[in-house]
Amino acid sequence: MNGLTRRQFLGRAATAAGAATFAFPYVGRVLGANERINVACVGVGGKGDSDSSDAASCGGNLVAICDVDLNTLKKKGERFPKAKQYQDFRKMLDEMESEIDAVTVSTPDHCHGSAAIRAMRMGKHCFCQKPLTQTVWEARTMRQLAKEKKLATQMGNQGSSESGLRRAVEVIQSGVIGNPQQLHVWSNRPIWPQGLNRPAGSDPVPDNLDWDLWLGPAAFRPHKKGVYHTFNWRGWFDFGTGALGDMACHTVNMPFRALKLGYPSVVECELNSRFYPETFPKTSRIRFEFPEREGLPPLKFWWYDGNPDDALKPLRPDAEVAKEIIGMMGKLPGSGALIVGDKGKLFSPDDYGARFYVCLKGEDEFKASDKHPACSENAVPRSIPRSPGHMREWFNMMKDGTPAYSNFDIAAYLTEIILLGCIALRVGEGNRMDWDGPNMRSTNLPEAAKFVKRDNRPGWES
Repeated sequence: MNGLTRRQFLGRAATAAGAATFAFPYVGRVLGANERINVACVGVGGKGDSDSSDAASCGGNLVAICDVDLNTLKKKGERFPKAKQYQDFRKMLDEMESEIDAVTVSTPDHCHGSAAIRAMRMGKHCFCQKPLTQTVWEARTMRQLAKEKKLATQMGNQGSSESGLRRAVEVIQSGVIGNPQQLHVWSNRPIWPQGLNRPAGSDPVPDNLDWDLWLGPAAFRPHKKGVYHTFNWRGWFDFGTGALGDMACHTVNMPFRALKLGYPSVVECELNSRFYPETFPKTSRIRFEFPEREGLPPLKFWWYDGNPDDALKPLRPDAEVAKEIIGMMGKLPGSGALIVGDKGKLFSPDDYGARFYVCLKGEDEFKASDKHPACSENAVPRSIPRSPGHMREWFNMMKDGTPAYSNFDIAAYLTEIILLGCIALRVGEGNRMDWDGPNMRSTNLPEAAKFVKRDNRPGWES
């Protein structure tokens, strides 16, 4: 059993079940507590800066770093002078394959799948930023590869390590708010430009940037200063996943686990602001319908996005369903998650699920979870292990097989569901999309198929 005693294996299997994973991920070759793990980092700017540094702080030996921006690459190289430097992750993986145990992937969304799938096919353990992928097909492929190759994996939705998130899962699954009936999640994103057309013309590519490598698997387009690189790519269909992809891996993470959501049967963009052919709209409302599952009744989930500071008023939950929140906070906060059960409501105003409040039927207001008697550990015993740290979980999984809470078996499932909202936006407002989750297809809208898998540029096939 991979160096584990039967008692250890069964104990960890029970831990995994309590941690709301869908299966106990078996790691083919654990590296051992004292073995040095050689890590290659794809993308070392922005979140990649902290991801690579966190990997090193957990004991990882950074043997290679990669970034399309030479300024970013050289800055990181000053911190890790022994790491070989690359701009092209394909070249890095090909040349360093025998020296690498694991990779971190912290690029713009459109390159997540290309880099991670290539590394995982080589048998490399993988930490990949959220959203795990840009397409449903990539998410399914990474989930399958993790299982087939027996790899240690973790998605970079750091809220998974929050004790508050895990406590909310325990409270909901214990039945405190009864049978869940509705889920409402809203976000203050986008905080980047979207709801616009592509600007005309082109600008010179800076000497420090390899524009062709930045485009990666996406179709070629001219470089425009400040429009895509380094941050504003999130709003473009070719590069990002909009507000939904950026934030739902955080804000939907807790309810996804607690409500055992699985695949929806219906997804529909009910309403959005003006639609543009290449960017996500400024605000939208998307409905997901989930069938009965594991003894839970059917549930409807509404996603709302839009920046409250934008001149265009963002779509939000109806005031009646959110009245207790408004009563507590004076107004609806910029983001939040509200679960409505037949015995009460649970609300988290935190993007990462770190805090939550409960209001049961017969009560007039929400109370913080640590102040509500129905949420005490006497009423709801602790059942999910608390985290030693998000990156540390991945290292522990590599070293001894302990499942990371956001391993790809669950993270890819969550990502698939979220990306269905992006597909619903693309097929158009008011078009109900019936969805066959296991087969990744709409049974009534064949036009959805072109958004399930991207046609990568030659040389960038996944």
